[in-house]
Amino acid sequence: MADTLTFLGIESSCDDTAAAVVRHVPGQMPQILSSVVEGQTALHADFGGVVPEIAARAHAERLDHCVEQALTEAGVALADLSAIAVTAGPGLIGGVLSGVMLAKGLATGARLPLVGVNHLAGHGLTPRLTDQLPFPYLMLLVSGGHCQFLIVRGPEQFQRLGGTIDDAPGEAFDKTAKLLGLPQPGGPAVQAEAALGNAKRFTFPRPLLDRPGYDMSFSGLKTALLRARDALIAEKGGLTVQDRRDLCAGFQRAVAEVLAEKTRRALAVYLADAPAEPALAVAGGVAANSLIRAMLETVSAQNGVRFVAPPLRLCTDNAAMIAWAGIERFRDGARDDMSLVARPRWPLDATAAPMIGSGKKGAKA
Repeated sequence: MADTLTFLGIESSCDDTAAAVVRHVPGQMPQILSSVVEGQTALHADFGGVVPEIAARAHAERLDHCVEQALTEAGVALADLSAIAVTAGPGLIGGVLSGVMLAKGLATGARLPLVGVNHLAGHGLTPRLTDQLPFPYLMLLVSGGHCQFLIVRGPEQFQRLGGTIDDAPGEAFDKTAKLLGLPQPGGPAVQAEAALGNAKRFTFPRPLLDRPGYDMSFSGLKTALLRARDALIAEKGGLTVQDRRDLCAGFQRAVAEVLAEKTRRALAVYLADAPAEPALAVAGGVAANSLIRAMLETVSAQNGVRFVAPPLRLCTDNAAMIAWAGIERFRDGARDDMSLVARPRWPLDATAAPMIGSGKKGAKA
């Protein structure tokens, strides 16, 4: 069909190098023909977090191989593509720049249209890739560097209700893992320990629940865990395995309860618009946490709205979501050219006031 679109997506905003091919026939479910993701966990393991310079170098070395593999697995050539979509921000600038430059080269050489994609929009539109969720829906975008409530009204229409004013949940999980001597990435490590712990042993705060609104804060929660850890070390001379498990369980429960309560509040605003098919969607790496998913699903059921959580492989950074977001933008008439720039900051809702300040590079969130 003439309206069939086949997009190559390229993603390199943090520490996952990814390429994917997605095809869409109007009226049908999108097809992920291939999705290649090369992680960098081993490269950053000795540093307790992602080192931007190492990440950028790895992207430069791996991107062309990922693209070649994605095209091969999809059984398509560059000439078979409708366009190329690439993450143009926000993210670690070295990695974003690597992806944008490769996409420009491919688009120029193959004479293909180029579409720059906001990485956060990739997450935000994933429920339409996986479930064809109709607009508008409420999205909780909860990842390593971001946490926002968004009413998604269109491919480029995102109304932010609130979000984190300091650490994102993913950052808090990573820092907690580091404080307790657990491996990175912190989310899976903390969840595994928490599964064997007692969440009621330690009393951790539920930040900002005593205030109205939808904003969140997780920095103080991380500090509370640090103090609890230090108190145990001072008392016993160290941490037992069970101490660590209980600390993880208490921390994870606190994060999940804050997200659940703030979601209830955000749903009230969203439902006031009387959407025809009300739905709550969750996306981003932290959406892979089973307790958080379960509590959000309960909140959805209590409010009579559909709950949509993408498969775990599409919650973390991937290029299929970038290809799909590119298709959505392309159908809306969006096109970019060689003037496309890599952006370290790129708020989805440009009309909302910055939550964490701003500077010469623009609003952080």
